[in-house]
Amino acid sequence: METLSEAIARLEGLGFRDSFEAVDGQLRALGAARVFPPEALVVEAVVRFEGDSDPGEQAILFALRSPSGDVRGTFVAGYGVLTDPASAEIVRGLARAR
Repeated sequence: METLSEAIARLEGLGFRDSFEAVDGQLRALGAARVFPPEALVVEAVVRFEGDSDPGEQAILFALRSPSGDVRGTFVAGYGVLTDPASAEIVRGLARAR
């Protein structure tokens, strides 16, 4: 089974080298220093992770690109019962982008 860090490394090898972080309902590409509404990003891949014994170890990894394709990176969010409401809103926006 692929770990989160292995999946991130695999996606980096495919060109998703930037990292996105949630800021005020938007996603900031750390390397590119640009901010995007989640609905504007293109979702290229989604990988879910579930802990073997702990339901709190649930995460989802998104491979994202800007509409022009010049920014490509990953965003990790928790999901399930313990999901942060701000991250949940970002994930809803990404779902609309697909």
